[in-house]
Amino acid sequence: MAAGAPRIFVSHLAGVAVFDPVGDQVGRVSDLVAMLRVGRRPPRLLGMVVEVLSRRRVFVPMTRITGVESGQVITTGVVNMRRFEQRPTERLVLGELLDRRVTLVETGEEVTVLDVAIQQLPARRDWEIDRVFVRRGKGGALRRKGETLTVEWSAVTGFSLEEHGQGAESLVATFEKLRPADLANALHHLSPKRRVEVAAALDDDRLADVLEELPEDDQVEILGKLKEERAADVLEAMDPDDAADLLNELPEEEKERLLTLMRPDEAADVRRLMSYEERTAGGLMTTEPIVLRPDATVADALARVRQQDLSPALAAQVYVCRPPDETPTGKYLGTVHFQRLLRDPPFTLVGALVDSDLPPLGPDTALPAVTSYFAAYNLVAAPVVDESGSLLGAVTVDDVLDHLLPEDWRETEFHEEGVHGG
Repeated sequence: MAAGAPRIFVSHLAGVAVFDPVGDQVGRVSDLVAMLRVGRRPPRLLGMVVEVLSRRRVFVPMTRITGVESGQVITTGVVNMRRFEQRPTERLVLGELLDRRVTLVETGEEVTVLDVAIQQLPARRDWEIDRVFVRRGKGGALRRKGETLTVEWSAVTGFSLEEHGQGAESLVATFEKLRPADLANALHHLSPKRRVEVAAALDDDRLADVLEELPEDDQVEILGKLKEERAADVLEAMDPDDAADLLNELPEEEKERLLTLMRPDEAADVRRLMSYEERTAGGLMTTEPIVLRPDATVADALARVRQQDLSPALAAQVYVCRPPDETPTGKYLGTVHFQRLLRDPPFTLVGALVDSDLPPLGPDTALPAVTSYFAAYNLVAAPVVDESGSLLGAVTVDDVLDHLLPEDWRETEFHEEGVHGG
């Protein structure tokens, strides 16, 4: 970039697509890497951490960056696919600098860092962090509290000190548009201290979604750092099958304590799931499929399918049962796929549309048989019915895949042929 290049605030770069010169996407910006310097000299920006299409996090030096805008980053097209490993002298800009409490040199007042700005030096390819956007007043959940101002890097001090109890509101806001799986990946690569701080700043529903995408050791670590009442709230917000899997990783005493703090109806669902062997249909299923009575209409069914918090697999079909319509239900009658719902008039009763030819799974059906069942009938979800004919829940294809893949699959990259730059 030439002299006079615009100043860019790093929060605008989080998740931005990275392209090569011909317009092919290389990956997305995960973070930026800087090196603090002696005295009050602005830190030098070393490069960017880019999550490439294989989910590997690689380092792209700033010398390989030919264009930086808020909407895209352009590289020379040559990407070293070696996994990024942070060095002791390096700082992750998004992960470690935002939300810090630093001091204004002139007044000695403590302020909170909301963002930092980078700019390319005139007639050079070097980049520096030259501005800091801060908020006066104490940190907290109310991000708008207190006056905000932008100051030069040399006007603040305290970035080089290790901070205990660092906030996370600005970092959470920066990543708010990420999918849960992508936020979980970013969280996994933070330091343990920073990971717990960021997790604590997420609301219950968002944290529940992210926990479901994290490796088990990260889940246990984060849950163990929450206050017990909040840990119980987060478990309630998780899918019951995921909550049961997580609780099974905890010591018996802690598990029982958390179950006691949960709402009785939520705890009952989780306890029921925990009573089944893990690698069976009962251990895989969720207890919250869409259940309708036979006198419900197609319009009723479509209204349920449209609920935003349903996964695509659970929204793929509805399960028709006699009362009661909470699992375990009355007599299971069959399923209706959403494609059938789209083909019939809204006033049609779902009881007239059920597919009763497909045999349901029993709760003790082993994982290999469940896998064969899904493959044979080309399913994304399947009913689980007990010996009395009551619907217990539904197994979805994502839960089957979770148990077929290696235990550490969330911590490894996708193995794709032809990943750009590989």
